[in-house]
Amino acid sequence: MAAIEPFRLEVPESELDELRTRLDWVRWPDELPGTGWEYGVPLAYLQDLVEYWRHGYDWRAAEAELNEWPQFTTTIDGANVHFARLRSTNPDATPLIITHGWPGSIVEFSKITGPLNDQFHLVIPSIPGFGLSGPTRERGWEFTRMARAWATLMERLGYERYGVQGGDWGAAISRELGRIQPERVIGVHLNLIPGAGATSEPTAAELEPLDQAERDRTWASWRRFEAWSKDRQGYADLQATRPQTLAYALTDSPVGQLAWIAEKFAMWSDPASEIDRDHLLTNVMLYWLTRTAGSSARAYYERAHAPYAGQPTEPSTTPTALLDLAHENFIPLRHIVDRTDNIVRWTSHPDGGHFAALEQPEVLVADIRAFFSSLRS
Repeated sequence: MAAIEPFRLEVPESELDELRTRLDWVRWPDELPGTGWEYGVPLAYLQDLVEYWRHGYDWRAAEAELNEWPQFTTTIDGANVHFARLRSTNPDATPLIITHGWPGSIVEFSKITGPLNDQFHLVIPSIPGFGLSGPTRERGWEFTRMARAWATLMERLGYERYGVQGGDWGAAISRELGRIQPERVIGVHLNLIPGAGATSEPTAAELEPLDQAERDRTWASWRRFEAWSKDRQGYADLQATRPQTLAYALTDSPVGQLAWIAEKFAMWSDPASEIDRDHLLTNVMLYWLTRTAGSSARAYYERAHAPYAGQPTEPSTTPTALLDLAHENFIPLRHIVDRTDNIVRWTSHPDGGHFAALEQPEVLVADIRAFFSSLRS
């Protein structure tokens, strides 16, 4: 069995000096007047954010806060895996592994670990190829391989039975872990279900067996998917086809890396949400300092080129809960979800978007608590 080694984040000052120099020498592009976010990140928005990054943001404070979590690394299937492990003082606590997505990181969970830790032993890994678990060194690191790595990690930590939670890539990994290890995974809690929305215009035959509420939701799901395909799909197409070409730009330019991620935080969040810019910048720093723009993007390529791409997914038998936040990128449909998931709890909430743990931490914590409590009763 591979060793589990303690880890402490200690970035050399020379790395921060280099970042400051690059920010001082940024070259700004032109911008069409009056376009807002229509063409991408507005110039004034990014200039203000870069000014704060250079002169106001405190990496050392963020680093110290991250180091309050006990952190470790281990090797699984040839890859370095970084994770935080927060043991509960509650002897009856349930082990729970929580997984981020792209363009997120473990920083997303800073608001929910404290409230969850009395009920759960928390394991918070960085996905292989992302941030402190990156970069990966070989082909094939897509979500099914990641799920198998998580199964190994939880076994290595001595957890026979445990829960899983995730959104974005974390949702794909968590769902797959519940599918392949139903004897170990108590329950799967998701704030996104991959492939659960309408991806083509609904036909009369598809709508006929649905009640009126689900018909209306199906049309809304299709319209949101149409808008996504027209204006927001480009990043995924690029990462799924030419991640290496993209990596040169994002690894060389901190402002480019910031823009690539900040756009997603702005566009994928509930417009009413106010994600703290220190959280955003710490998240960006974990990509910048580890040079993992390319290896994190490769997850899209590996999924798109995997043998299972385009194939139907075998159903999961593990009890599954969905927290359905109204401003998520895709609207999930119950009649589609029920084909592949054993849904025992579905909670719709009128607020929040893609980054549930940052946008609606209290709602997410309450839903996780309620779901796993119901499985123990």
